[in-house]
Amino acid sequence: MSTELKKLNVLMCGTGEYTTGWTGSGASKSDKKIGVVGLTCFDLRRLGKLDKLSMVGTNGSKFPAIRQHLQHNIADVYKDMDISFDAYPQGESINPEAYKEAIDKLSPGDAVIIFTPDSTHYPIALYAIERGLHVLVTKPAVQLLHHHVELIEAARKHNVVCFVEHHKRFDPVYSDAKARAASLGEFNFFSAWMSQPKSQLETFRAWAGKDSDISYYLSSHHIDIHCWIMQDKAIPTRVVASAATGIATSEPYNCVPQTEDTITLLVDWQSLSSSKHKGTAVYTASWTAPLKAGVHTNQHWYYMAEKGEINVDQAHRGYDIVQDDTGKAWYNPFYMKYSPSESGHFDGQRAYGYVSIEKFVDAARSVNAGQTQPSDYDKHGLPTIQNTVLTTAILHAGRISLDEKRPVSIKRNGNEWVLE
Repeated sequence: MSTELKKLNVLMCGTGEYTTGWTGSGASKSDKKIGVVGLTCFDLRRLGKLDKLSMVGTNGSKFPAIRQHLQHNIADVYKDMDISFDAYPQGESINPEAYKEAIDKLSPGDAVIIFTPDSTHYPIALYAIERGLHVLVTKPAVQLLHHHVELIEAARKHNVVCFVEHHKRFDPVYSDAKARAASLGEFNFFSAWMSQPKSQLETFRAWAGKDSDISYYLSSHHIDIHCWIMQDKAIPTRVVASAATGIATSEPYNCVPQTEDTITLLVDWQSLSSSKHKGTAVYTASWTAPLKAGVHTNQHWYYMAEKGEINVDQAHRGYDIVQDDTGKAWYNPFYMKYSPSESGHFDGQRAYGYVSIEKFVDAARSVNAGQTQPSDYDKHGLPTIQNTVLTTAILHAGRISLDEKRPVSIKRNGNEWVLE
């Protein structure tokens, strides 16, 4: 087998805000105005890691506007940036299963990056894995615990890389905090808050409250960070959920009646090394925050253990800008840096939104070359499908708790996690 690192062909599933920065009504008004996935893939192709790129949505008529948006905001801004890609579905057709045609055009060893509505992650990821393709799927990986287990088994069977795009693991503050938490002794309490402005209800109108909720969409970030810190140290055992309602379902948003505004999960944790040490975690997420808070995503978390504590304010990095027409805003170039380099090229290769995708690309290329095995990455603290199963367990348990108005237990049945 050749050990040469060949360029990787990548299909981007999903054409929305995170992939292109285009929302259907124009450029996104969030901190991802020109997207993350598309821009990163175009740059990785410029740097010689990727080759053929393709993109699939459900409505082919959107692509002319998307291409114009990418030309104006990427190709015309950054030097030597090729934004060409094959588009599916072709023409002006509408096809919710266009991903199958796009995936069928690929070959084993190619890769698929999935940024689509939460309820579609599982069928797309499974379809790709079963055809020998490496998969990077956005959070939440899936909504049901047994689907997560099935993806673990499928990735193992077909010997492909499957990562979940938990980019906060690559934030230098978060990764440093994770390392420092190891010296603080037994876990005691964790609290996380994450919110986005009410305008997101417009962006996500097609699926908000219907196909997913704000806990799956936002709390998945910090639940994963806490599970990462706790890996091999403690396990979640019980989940109780509570929700606030009334804003999303009222004017002017008029989301479906079951849409929650804010969801809180209360989770019990049990130490693996001390039967008397139990911890508590509170994860809260909302998409009904104020419109002019100065940040697109307000987020912070607190960790307390027996020998110390950690406070992280991810929204305010000591860097704010005031403009006459918009007021004060806090920026986070550590996530994506959009300003060009001195040579005019894209300059965001060190940002953790970029690094998260590049880590996956590097792993897929290494496996294709026979240098590593997909299982190797489970040992490296990376967000593999294997290493993120408890994040899904907590999120799924929270949804059951809300729907059935009861506590939900998380237990291990042999080598498999189950909910009761």
